[in-house]
Amino acid sequence: MDHAPPARCDAVTLEIVRGAIRAAQAEMEALVERTAMSAFIREKKDFYTALFDAEGVMAVGSNVPVFGDITGPVFRRFPIGTMREGDLYWYNDCYESGGAVSHSNDQVFLAPVFLEGRRVAFVMGWAHFADIGGLRAGSISPDATDIFQEGIIIPPMRLIRDGEVNEAALQIFYRNSRYPGLVQGDARALMASVALGVARMREVAARFGPDRLADALAQLLARTEATVRARLRETFAVGTHSFTDRIDSDGHGNGPFRIRLSLTRTPEDRFIIDATATDDQSPGPVNFLMNRDVPGMALGLLFLGGDPTQVVNAGCPRAIDEVRLREGSLLQPRFPAPLGMRGLTMMRVLAALNGLVSVAGGRAPAAHAAYVIILLRGMAAGAPFLLSDGIGVGYGARHDADGIDAVYFVAQENFPLEFLELEYPVRMRHYGLNRDSGGPGRWRGGCGVVREYEVMAEEAVLSVRIDGVENPPWGADGGLSGGPGRVVLNPGTPGERTLRPLSDGNRFKRGDVLRIETGGGGGRGHPYDRPEAAVLADVLGGMVSLEAARLHYGVVIRDGAVDAPATAALRADRPATMAFHRGSYADVLD
Repeated sequence: MDHAPPARCDAVTLEIVRGAIRAAQAEMEALVERTAMSAFIREKKDFYTALFDAEGVMAVGSNVPVFGDITGPVFRRFPIGTMREGDLYWYNDCYESGGAVSHSNDQVFLAPVFLEGRRVAFVMGWAHFADIGGLRAGSISPDATDIFQEGIIIPPMRLIRDGEVNEAALQIFYRNSRYPGLVQGDARALMASVALGVARMREVAARFGPDRLADALAQLLARTEATVRARLRETFAVGTHSFTDRIDSDGHGNGPFRIRLSLTRTPEDRFIIDATATDDQSPGPVNFLMNRDVPGMALGLLFLGGDPTQVVNAGCPRAIDEVRLREGSLLQPRFPAPLGMRGLTMMRVLAALNGLVSVAGGRAPAAHAAYVIILLRGMAAGAPFLLSDGIGVGYGARHDADGIDAVYFVAQENFPLEFLELEYPVRMRHYGLNRDSGGPGRWRGGCGVVREYEVMAEEAVLSVRIDGVENPPWGADGGLSGGPGRVVLNPGTPGERTLRPLSDGNRFKRGDVLRIETGGGGGRGHPYDRPEAAVLADVLGGMVSLEAARLHYGVVIRDGAVDAPATAALRADRPATMAFHRGSYADVLD
């Protein structure tokens, strides 16, 4: 019997399919945003969705550079051929997933999509849950020394089969949280989002046919891989390119820790990333269990960014032929090393990948500061509260533009002040950009943020995660590094005290003020090459002080205008290296 060839997807249909599945993904995200209970998901937007082909290869994902092989952990326990319509799978196990999730708060829900008995796709919802047990409320603490102190661990499991929900597993999970109502609401929101994604993907498969859908997803994967591989060839000459960056400490008196990356392009055009020279794992929770897909996802996002015709998917890591990691290192720690504060290391890995591109002569931003996290815990009106706030930082200057101010890590958002004051026992005294935190350069690094919280609870305990105090984000091409951040108790008073950047157990009482100053991104190019008008605009806009304009940029401003003769005289004595040199990427090369 003759069989018709599989249906091919022409260029027009491909774009229609791409738009349809991206719309399904956006609808899933909107449902999570509307129905989740915890503020870190609902307001901060710390959740993501993705769509996969029938074999579990990510075809359309969120623009998040730290996704790994999400489906593999499930498939290793539950063979793909045994899956049925209506199944739902769940896990948060970092080690068993090989870093597909990299700290235990992140929950993954995954479901297959069937059309008339044929598996046509998979759908995933992922979110950061507020509290899953562990040593401290919020499940993340610099004090942790193993992953068991960071909350309950869920190995890949089947949560739903033939319409039957494993309620016992959910009840165990809820019972391990200090805020079971929030956790239950978030789980239901994520499950509903996945169910919606299954329905929408089934509709897409029914509209275009399973074969045409499969071909469209394969084309999207191949297109992304080809594009990223072409950009790698444009950027990296044959040979080995190396870069080193650092995080300050692990909160336990150890550090700094060096992240050493190299990218080799062979004469046969194979691309190999090697992180084996990275320092050993940490006793504290700054270890980053990096999935091997992460470098390719991060570089792919850099190369594809800003192109609306491209899709971030598994084609990005497929463009990297090999990723070498060393067991026992900061990027491949041995179980049960703690991982809760891995965000600091993760952000430096992303900056180091930018550094690889920069030293190869490519177009990548200078280094960014690491996203700052605080957890304020206590009692108010007879009930416990947990304020988890992520605070924006400055990103590095680009090859043709300033860095971005106050970035809330990829897709996340700022907590509005009105929301904070209504939901938590705090009063916001100040919120604005952190002046002079952006690294000076022809293109200025983005500025960080200043937030001041007045504590209104009788007592509260603070955990804080901030990095780049000792090793601020590097600048490029003669630009200076970004300014460091800091955390201060009761600023401007006799009791003023600077808190340790990675610490827990900091006690506050009613009326105490917490001031957070986050770091800025590195600059690019010599600061004296920045146009005088741009420096003046920065001063008037509150990003640069009068003193910094003179010291770093050689621009003298008086009475709201540039003093042209004084500026010309100052810039005539152009230093080869700046008097106040805060470091550049040349300083972190080994």
